[in-house]
Formats: sequence, structure tokens, C-alpha cells
Amino acid sequence: MSKKLHVALVGLGFGSTFTEIYLRHPNVAQLTICDANPERLATQQTQFGVENAVSTLEAVLADPTIDAVHLNSGIPDHARQSVATLEAGKHCACTVPMATSLEEICAIIAAKRQSGKNYMMMETQLYAREFLFACELRDKGTFGRLQLLRGAHYQDMENWPAYWQGLPPMWYSTHAVAPCLAFAKTRALSVRCLGSGTMRDELKVRYSNPFPMETAIFRLDREGPLAMEITRALFHSARGYEESFTIYGEDATLEAPQIHNEAPVLFRLTALGAQSGPRRSAPEKLYVPDYAHLLPEPIRSFTGAVELDGRGEHPSVMHGGGHGGSHPHLIHEFVRSIVEQRAPAIDEIKAADWTAPGLCAHKSALRGGEEVTIPDFA
Repeated sequence: MSKKLHVALVGLGFGSTFTEIYLRHPNVAQLTICDANPERLATQQTQFGVENAVSTLEAVLADPTIDAVHLNSGIPDHARQSVATLEAGKHCACTVPMATSLEEICAIIAAKRQSGKNYMMMETQLYAREFLFACELRDKGTFGRLQLLRGAHYQDMENWPAYWQGLPPMWYSTHAVAPCLAFAKTRALSVRCLGSGTMRDELKVRYSNPFPMETAIFRLDREGPLAMEITRALFHSARGYEESFTIYGEDATLEAPQIHNEAPVLFRLTALGAQSGPRRSAPEKLYVPDYAHLLPEPIRSFTGAVELDGRGEHPSVMHGGGHGGSHPHLIHEFVRSIVEQRAPAIDEIKAADWTAPGLCAHKSALRGGEEVTIPDFA
């Protein structure tokens, strides 16, 4: 029988969307939940019948029976808590982004290597059904030669917790960066980024960031020229929530949905035309499968729309429609990587390669669009 783990889920805001998935996973024997808010902790404990509940990460790390920790804390705490988890000899999963500086990224990589434990960044877009379908099309040769990659993430963070206020948009850009780089199986080499728009003065205080929106062009590590364009908005933008990517190919182009619950659109080259005539591309709305079949039966139902069954009270889920059904895939990959004693699909190097581009992009924006080289962490 496969090993069964004792997992701790830390942070029950967004983290509450994962509680029941862990409880039902066949390789999880025990779950400890952790939150500093006693009311939220008690609610989760009662709702799901969780026996073990503690109020601090320190209590989690001091428990020798806990094998793995899933962090869902605020962005400024990600790096510090990840390092502490690894140094305590526990496997670590952490919500995005990995860190808010290149130095923090290096600290996590060093802690992971010294501990010998797994680190996984829980990037939802890698397991969103639209991305999984795009990879199927890629592997069939649908796109032909890649010509351009484009990602976008628009989300208004007004009135969210204090640490969000004034956050540099590109610091939290992995939902746009990751699917493009993962699709092309590459990393970004350098970036030029421009800040855009006008930020209210009070929002500039915490991070000294003057930009509500940032847009960047990245040079990628591929034979032949291939660029990636990323736009990220956090404030002062009248646009509904969107996490999307567009794959421009010579033979076909795929536009992921830009409005919640719409279908992705594939443009196929249908006619080359005469030497002097136009080329034609026909748009086709795609049916995207659920991909629940990739999961153990007890957690397959969690690929559905979580906002409909009581697990979707957190704003990021209500706005994002359950992140494309990715949540059970993320948990399954984290748990199985530990059980199988292998690196997870989003290990510390991929996490760095998908987080650092945004950090370097913001540096470029503060320098008026100056090109900034992105470190190679491999």
C-alpha cells in the first residue's frame, strides 16, 4: 500500500478551498488545519470534522508527525515561511508567487537543497483545463511554428487585505507568465517593461510602486526569435477578472477565454490563397474536457465549479471560477511527488523561472523600460 501522509494546511482564507480535497485524497491519512483567526479555524473544524487544529505555523513545524505543509499565507510571508518549513524538515507547497525578491528565491532554493525535501509552487494555471487542452493541441502539432505568446491577468484588488494595497502588478504575474513559458517549454532571458496609468498616492506608500498596471515584452530562451508579452493590472482598471493566454502559431492560434465561462477560440489556417490573395483563418469555439479522469476517483468531483457548492467563498475563487478545475490536480501532484519520492511538476527551479520574470519586469518598469536580465536558477 502506498504511503499515507500527514499534511498541514496553513491559512484558511484561500486555503479553505483545499481542505476537503486533502481529506478525501487516498494518500492523505491525517490533516491539520492552521489559521490565526480563531473563528475561521473553528468554522473549518466543524464544517469538515477536522480533529487537528492549531493557530500558528510554529506549532505546525514543531509537530514531528507532520510530513508536509501547504502554505496559503499572504504574499509577503511566502518566502520566509517556505524557508522555515523546509528547514524544519518538512515538504513545502506554497501558493503563488514564490517570493517577492530574487534574494528570497535563492534562499528557498538553498533551503530546499539542504533539506532534501520537496518544494512545489501551487500555480493554478498549469492545471487549468484550458491549458491542459492547449498542450494536447500542441503535442498534436496543431499550431505549427510558434510566433508569439501573450498572457494577461486583470484583477482589481481594491479593499483586499492591507498587504495587497499598492503591490507591484508584475510581482504577482505567474498566472500569466507560467502558462506561456510552460507551453513553450522554455524560460525567459530578459525583459523590458513599462508601467502604465496613475496610482492614488496612498497606494504608493507600502511598496513605493507608482503603477497600477504594467506591461512587458520578454525575450525567451529558444532557437530562433520568440517573444512573450505579459500585461498585469491590479488597480484602477475597469476590467473584470481575467487570467488568459494566447498562443500564436503559424498554422493556428488559440485564445483562452477572456470572459468567465466562455469557450476558448481556435483560429485555424483554412486557405493559403493564391500568390496574391489573402490567407484565411476560421474561428472555432472549442469544447474543453474536464480532465477529472487524470485524478483518483475520490477527488474527481473537485474539478467542477467550486463556487456552487460552498467551497468558493474566497474572492479569488468567486472571480476565477475555481481556477479552471486546477485545485485537485495541484494537491494530487504535491502528494504523489512525496509518496513517489520524486520532484514535483512545479519544483523550485520552475517556480523561480516563473516568478523571477515578474520581479525583473517591475525593476525594468521603475527604470523606464530598461532591459533587465533574468537569472538562470538551474
